Amino acid sequence: MQYEEILKLVKGVSEAGLTNFEYTEGNIRIVMSCPENKQAPVAASVVSVSEGGQPVEIPEMAAPAPAPAPAPAAPAADDQSGNIVKCPLVGTFYAAPSEDSPAFVKVGDTVKKGQTLGIVEAMKLMNEIESEFDGVVKEIYVQNEESVEYGQPLFRIG
Repeated sequence: MQYEEILKLVKGVSEAGLTNFEYTEGNIRIVMSCPENKQAPVAASVVSVSEGGQPVEIPEMAAPAPAPAPAPAAPAADDQSGNIVKCPLVGTFYAAPSEDSPAFVKVGDTVKKGQTLGIVEAMKLMNEIESEFDGVVKEIYVQNEESVEYGQPLFRIG
């Protein structure tokens, strides 16, 4: 059992409100006990793991480090100048008509209403994303071949 799996198990047992839990898999034995007083801090819980009869130390209910936050997919509240072109469906975004072609648009390009900005592939169908506005491409929020969701901002046209 990997360390991350053990942490998930500890979290699940804690959330279930159990006061005692024991798990054995092969030569790994995990014993957990929590105080019955729910007001006590979670860090007071005891986790004992032994592998092949040898105790293994686990830090006090330490949660795994959070993954780094991805870059924001939408503009910040103070950066809303312009019009947002949102994705009309779930799929994969393509910035160009083919791998060896240049992108439909790049930041700084002037676009007209109805001009193709990119393609979203959904269920093997290629759907052109057209500009709903005249203006200049101020920002592109997605990368080529990135999965996109319905309503997700794709472009900012100013």
